[in-house]
Amino acid sequence: MVGVSIALHLQKRGRDVVLVDRRGAGEETSYGNSGLIQRGGVIPYTFPREFGVILSYAMNHRSDVVYHLSALPRLAPWLFRYWQNATPERIGRSAQALAPLMAQCEAEHDALIAEAGDAAGALVQRKGWIRCLRTEESLRRAIADARRLDKYGVDYTVLGGARLHELEPHVSEKVIGAIHFRGSPTSFDPGMLTKAYADLFVRRGGRFLNGDARRLTQENSGWSLPSASGPIIAPEVVVALGPWSDDVFLPLGYDIPLAVKRGYHMHYRARGNATLSHPLHDGNGGYMLVPMSKGIRLTTGVEFADRDAPPSPIQLNRDELLARGLFPLGERLEPAPWMGRRPCFPDMVPVIGRGERHPGLWFAFGHAHHGFTRGPLVRQRPRSSTAIRLTLGCPKRKLVIRRPAPVVVASRWWPGALGHRRDRQRSANSASTEPLCEHRRHPRCHLRGDRRMAVDDAAHMLTGDPAGLGEGGD
Repeated sequence: MVGVSIALHLQKRGRDVVLVDRRGAGEETSYGNSGLIQRGGVIPYTFPREFGVILSYAMNHRSDVVYHLSALPRLAPWLFRYWQNATPERIGRSAQALAPLMAQCEAEHDALIAEAGDAAGALVQRKGWIRCLRTEESLRRAIADARRLDKYGVDYTVLGGARLHELEPHVSEKVIGAIHFRGSPTSFDPGMLTKAYADLFVRRGGRFLNGDARRLTQENSGWSLPSASGPIIAPEVVVALGPWSDDVFLPLGYDIPLAVKRGYHMHYRARGNATLSHPLHDGNGGYMLVPMSKGIRLTTGVEFADRDAPPSPIQLNRDELLARGLFPLGERLEPAPWMGRRPCFPDMVPVIGRGERHPGLWFAFGHAHHGFTRGPLVRQRPRSSTAIRLTLGCPKRKLVIRRPAPVVVASRWWPGALGHRRDRQRSANSASTEPLCEHRRHPRCHLRGDRRMAVDDAAHMLTGDPAGLGEGGD
């Protein structure tokens, strides 16, 4: 979703764009998510800080989060940074960065859907999604969390048990209340919606070629990539490979704190005459049940493991047991679960900007749980007076690489995200004293060396001019 959207926006700016993927559009992370265009996804999912909750996760008996013990030595440094970014101050900074993006997600998708045509529009419904709660305490917490979204203009309502069962009569009577997020459109086939956007790109003259980004090389003339249709040479390249981005940026010498949160899905029949009209999130179990074109999709929470480790049945089995108590699920419709990977930074804010060590190299990845939501948010024009425009300068030809051997990392590491106040202050001072620039000299216009932009500037990067950039995820 992220790569296709970037290609479309660059194309609108008159760029000659080639989109390269090892598979078809929407066949990896963009295929397997819950299909939410999640207007309320402003406050990031964070590491718990209460000792009792951390202990329960450490026992590895939960359904919402599981981990592979063998992966912990490699994941521990990233998890520590994730924990550090879970203070109220840093959560607020991330939310401040993400809020301008999430406020526009529905409008940006609507624009692409209208351009893509009726087939794309038929893949989206506008009923919102529902978070179900089984206990009074969890309902109180969910209401408090929802009220934190009031200042961001998120549309929701609190449902009592009776009203919930009017909307979803086959949900278990054990659910005592719910939060209905009414302002979030949903797609019952997110992979096909991504393909509809890719088809629009091709209809407008774009080229979509098969290739592997791991074979990207720098040459005197720019960047070269073999493809099934022959070599591609371009002065600039955008790496939007989601969880596979590090396959490209690590060999190029970038040390970026990218990790993956794995997850699974499985489709089921409904038992008997049961029907499901809205996506349901189990606020106590951490999974979702979503009506999809292939059946009812159960999507799991988070599995911390090595990106390419073999799938594990543990989390899906735990979630399925809980889900059968929430809604009358029938038999599984597939022989094996689908597994996906969410590309994440410790503060859950994505990176979009220039790879400073290599001319013509751009990064766009790390959208965590919201790649499907945020994909179209790289706009032609800034959305507010605070948005900083990015431009690529004169070159007319651009190569966009998306998920050939998925993984992306950029020079977006900023020590201030780990609490180095001196660096944070220096970043703030430079941003306030240097003039706004559409090219390469403004400190917030691109990634500098191995330092990372402040998280409250990430939104400026993401809402900037796509010609300057110029997905996932879920």
